[in-house]
Amino acid sequence: MSSTDVPTREELVRRVAELAPALKKHSNWQEQNRRVHEESIEALADAGVFKLRRPKRYGGYEADTRTLVDVATEIGRADGSTSWVASVYWIPTWMACQFPEAVQDEVFATPDVRVCGTLSPSAMAAPVDGGIVVNGKWGFISGALHAQWQEIIAILVPPEGEPYPIMALVPISDLLIVDDWDTSGLRGTGSVSTVAQDVFIPAERVLPLPVVLEGASGGSSSIYRAPLLPVASASSVGTLVGMAKGAQDTFLKRLPDRKITYTAYDSQREAPITHHQVAESALKIDEAGFHAHRLSTLVDSKVADGTPWKLEERAIARADLGAVVRLAKEGIDILAGASGGSSVYHGIPIQRIARDVAAVNLHALMHPNTNTELYGRVLCGLEPNTLYI
Repeated sequence: MSSTDVPTREELVRRVAELAPALKKHSNWQEQNRRVHEESIEALADAGVFKLRRPKRYGGYEADTRTLVDVATEIGRADGSTSWVASVYWIPTWMACQFPEAVQDEVFATPDVRVCGTLSPSAMAAPVDGGIVVNGKWGFISGALHAQWQEIIAILVPPEGEPYPIMALVPISDLLIVDDWDTSGLRGTGSVSTVAQDVFIPAERVLPLPVVLEGASGGSSSIYRAPLLPVASASSVGTLVGMAKGAQDTFLKRLPDRKITYTAYDSQREAPITHHQVAESALKIDEAGFHAHRLSTLVDSKVADGTPWKLEERAIARADLGAVVRLAKEGIDILAGASGGSSVYHGIPIQRIARDVAAVNLHALMHPNTNTELYGRVLCGLEPNTLYI
């Protein structure tokens, strides 16, 4: 595929923006059924969303992270769960590109392949002839119900020496899916658990986790040679900006016809308190967008110039992620709090968006306090207390 065959960022954003009515149509179904609707998956595939991190030699786009931010923003504006799953697929797809070319040939033989994954080492691996055997369970596997492969993390116990974490690629058909995703937020993501029971994985599909965290084996294309956590952070933040913009859209749509009960205001938009609430929320959403784009600019510029990552740059990538998550929630919460008693009904989108963003704020790697603490720790001259930086 030549570069002329790769759509521009503007074209990709336009494509997903045009999907908004179709994606919104399935939001309530996704809430009830706890998974992304098949028609939404097909629509994203048709728009090229699953090609964004696919290598060009397999018909992909090798898009930069600024494109990921802008595309996820438009998807998230329509439906947060759908955008979450799309952005989650981008990360393990990038991780798959750390493997030898023969493994990539196998993974990318499937058109619009979807790879789900995790960073939790909640399984054990034992070496055997030709590879490893894995047993364990992974939770919060967003998109597993529509994936063909899963990237897993396990602790390998060698015959000699200390155990160490490894990453491996497994066909999803080799794993047992446990339908345990019944939550208050992000219900539509279908983030079920998966289980490995004596699953054999050939050696070529196994890498030491530190190699992947450093992006040390990313092949010939520079977008796959970067530290994983800044890349993953930049892949995630657009969904949050989109959720916040979606909340803004739904609030302003209801505003003219909504009274403030037990007051003289026949339209909520006439009340000075509403002016303050709308403006304060909009400024927070703008700030979230600033941090999202600063993060993607950092990742893309480092990829372009190929210079080594400084520790502070890695930390600020995590800090920008946390800032986007916090500011999106604050902006949404203002609008949700101003939406009145009628907004608690399931047919009103603002309550779903508020629950979705609350769930994101509890995510271990996205939690604002965790990311801010890590950044402050590095600024104070201390070593990071995590591998995930």
